[in-house]
Amino acid sequence: MLFGLGNLFYVSVLLVNAIAVLSEDRFLARIGWSAQSFEPSFGGSTDTTSIKAKIVNLIASVRTLMRIPLIAINTLVIAYELVLG
Repeated sequence: MLFGLGNLFYVSVLLVNAIAVLSEDRFLARIGWSAQSFEPSFGGSTDTTSIKAKIVNLIASVRTLMRIPLIAINTLVIAYELVLG
């Protein structure tokens, strides 16, 4: 099988790593995708229905929730690759 479950796992780990590494100050703020750009003004409401707002919320959630589990997952993947190659 060319694209098995192991390769699918590697791709998903790499994609989550790529999202977690994005710098909000250097990269996301330049293109207008920082979490601060979606804070409402006084008396305003946030726009949570747009696709851009949902992607920004997803990036912020992944960066917050997956930080510690990614360390463990990356350590296991590295150990697996070193031992079983």
